[in-house]
Amino acid sequence: MIQNAMFNVQTPVIQQIQSPNNELTKSTPSESLKDFGSFLKDALNEVGQQEAATHTMSDQFMAGKVDVDQVMITSQQALLSLQLTTQVRNKAIEAYQEIMRTQM
Repeated sequence: MIQNAMFNVQTPVIQQIQSPNNELTKSTPSESLKDFGSFLKDALNEVGQQEAATHTMSDQFMAGKVDVDQVMITSQQALLSLQLTTQVRNKAIEAYQEIMRTQM
């Protein structure tokens, strides 16, 4: 099974949100924005790493060190990550444009 680690949510994130007595901790909007920005930065770095892994695998394939199926799996993972990133960007732009169209 192929898993995309780009949006992998694990328990430490949940533990950061909840205090020891299961109450939600309050954060300022700037802290939330900083967390969201770092999340996006990490996600984009992951896409870049997958692209670099694809290039490395194709170079190894040309040298005869790996099989074609490994190269194809790696390239498809990178392609899917790039397509997901593109769709997220498109949705964010659409949301921004919709907010700008609303009348106040």
